[in-house]
Amino acid sequence: MENPIEKFQAWWNQATTNSPLQQKSAVCISTIDENGFPSGRFVDLKSADENGFVFCTYLDSAKGKHIQQNPKVALTVWWDHVGYQVRVIGEAQAISDAEAVEIWQTRKRSAQLITTAFQQSQPLIEQEELQTRILDASEQFAEKEVPKPSTWGGYRIKPVSIEFLTFAESRLHFRELFSWEGNIWIKSLLQP
Repeated sequence: MENPIEKFQAWWNQATTNSPLQQKSAVCISTIDENGFPSGRFVDLKSADENGFVFCTYLDSAKGKHIQQNPKVALTVWWDHVGYQVRVIGEAQAISDAEAVEIWQTRKRSAQLITTAFQQSQPLIEQEELQTRILDASEQFAEKEVPKPSTWGGYRIKPVSIEFLTFAESRLHFRELFSWEGNIWIKSLLQP
């Protein structure tokens, strides 16, 4: 397959069908902080198509702030049960508010309430505060739709390179690198 987006979609479909993974679409997003250090965390990949790879988050979270300062990011996924690794390097751009609302509406109500009740990565005074805040949010939105907070949205990573690794027990892994050059993908093979 010479189109890396189609290859990713095929691998993602294979990796998530009858998967033993609890978080089937978890990917690691790495950003660069204000001191130039990398920072990685797992997020839920929402979509992958010719326009890029989409994930959602609090826009004022650490990752959101990092992306505002430096949009160059990496996405890494390791599907151990099928022996695949994918590494994406690209630039993140905010998705539209309309697209964020559309994704928000697909989230479970419990996830919506938690997102509304908390400010990701902000200090927590005591553990008990978690229950209090979620109960308050549940009461506030009882019998009502939970609106998307203005601080919640998403990013689309427009890739400049995508690397696929097929794991081999012999350690002779098969690695394919696709690099975006001009307006086409150029494929090359890498040594294990």
